[in-house]
Amino acid sequence: MIPDRTETSGLLDEALAGVAVAFQGMTAHEQESNCECHWGSAEELALLKTPDVPLDEELLRRTYWAADWHYPGLLLRRILPQVTERLVDGRIVAMEGLDSLARFFAVSPWHEWPKGQQAALRRFLNVWWVHVLVEPDAKVPAHAALPFLAEATTRLTPWLADWAEALVDEPARRHLVEAMDEWMYDLQGDALPWPSSHDIDAWAPALQLWVIRHAPAVLREHDASAELIEDISRFSLPDSARYDKPLSRWRAGRPWPE
Repeated sequence: MIPDRTETSGLLDEALAGVAVAFQGMTAHEQESNCECHWGSAEELALLKTPDVPLDEELLRRTYWAADWHYPGLLLRRILPQVTERLVDGRIVAMEGLDSLARFFAVSPWHEWPKGQQAALRRFLNVWWVHVLVEPDAKVPAHAALPFLAEATTRLTPWLADWAEALVDEPARRHLVEAMDEWMYDLQGDALPWPSSHDIDAWAPALQLWVIRHAPAVLREHDASAELIEDISRFSLPDSARYDKPLSRWRAGRPWPE
């Protein structure tokens, strides 16, 4: 059940505190290394092996951007308290970090961590997603948060189910309208609207079906064109019937100027 908006701020504070406690004292592996020429200095690497010392923004970003760590799971645990705070305040944004962070989650075997750490992380991700959906001032749009969550957890449909439940709130409906701006071009081509290393063949149809079920009513409420809504209805048609007449202005992926 999606919490009431008035509860979300307190729940998010509790989830952040839970992450800080669960991952207190974590360090990189003592044998972890990286190229000084391309990643950073020995002094910076030593900071990752020192518990609970805050990392500056540049070092934090380079840590989850790098794809060649030997022990990424330990590094993720080291930086999670700062990473979760920055997800909330919007300092990790789409195309400048969320994609890299999702890949970092994907290569870190966090589902094998101690149960208390897994629970703290899962609770944060769940509460943060609700915050994104229902808080008018959330710093990350839902169409950017969803790919991160799907890639980081290798699951898509639970996050979509939460969004559907949250559509009683205006911010979640507005997020859906914004998402259609970003997604329509790819979905019309039966493609997932973000790069993925997971189950693309299943996720793209699942997202199309979710859009068919939930987007038309919301788009009508926001005065979307009949052509756009018709294009969405075509997702359920076979290719032979889908393009029997020209697509609307969304064919190019963005609305044409009026």
